[in-house]
Amino acid sequence: MRNTADRKGSVVESIVQTLGDDIVSGRLTPGTKLDAQAVAERFGVSRTPIRETFGHLAAMGLVTHRPNRGVAVATLSTSALSDLYEAMAELEAALARLATLRMNCNQRERLKRMHMQSVHLARDGTADEYASYNRDFHALIFEGARSPQLQKLAEATRTRLAPFRRAQFRISNRISKSWEEHDAIVMAILDGDADRVARMMRLHVQTVSAMSAEFVAEHKLQPEDNGH
Repeated sequence: MRNTADRKGSVVESIVQTLGDDIVSGRLTPGTKLDAQAVAERFGVSRTPIRETFGHLAAMGLVTHRPNRGVAVATLSTSALSDLYEAMAELEAALARLATLRMNCNQRERLKRMHMQSVHLARDGTADEYASYNRDFHALIFEGARSPQLQKLAEATRTRLAPFRRAQFRISNRISKSWEEHDAIVMAILDGDADRVARMMRLHVQTVSAMSAEFVAEHKLQPEDNGH
């Protein structure tokens, strides 16, 4: 039973990622209606995982689901995106600071090894490959912080921002710059400078926020602020 559940979860996660990327990149524009049957046929699945997928996308703010009107691609609010990144920056700064103080020797070594092994991705890795490494990098810092409640909040926020965080790596030179930012964070962790790590991580996420906003603007997904 668990294997079946794992497969279902993997299918839903993959569809959420694909549709999320389609929305953020502008391939699915605001107001586009998403028909469950059509989406199910596109991915070769039943409508059950599609309903779950729509729930995840709604939680991310990428689609709206109104009674009798179906599911449609949401208008992406730049102010809401900025608010989420502000929260993310503070959460990750706090977790990185705690990780610096609480990581054991094995975790520090794993972080250093993971980071150094990723250098080839900064040179010739794909956006998807680097995004996968990036997720593991931050997850290890979360683990090292040993703060379950902060970690839970950070992971929930990261999930909502996932399509935007992936999108930044499609901007020219962003992967190499991200690796350099990680390098500064790792060096500060290894030095045991918790306050410097917190500053570096906050700046890193603020940069991600700016890059994500740039990507959204380039793909003409920014609405005019209308007070809503």
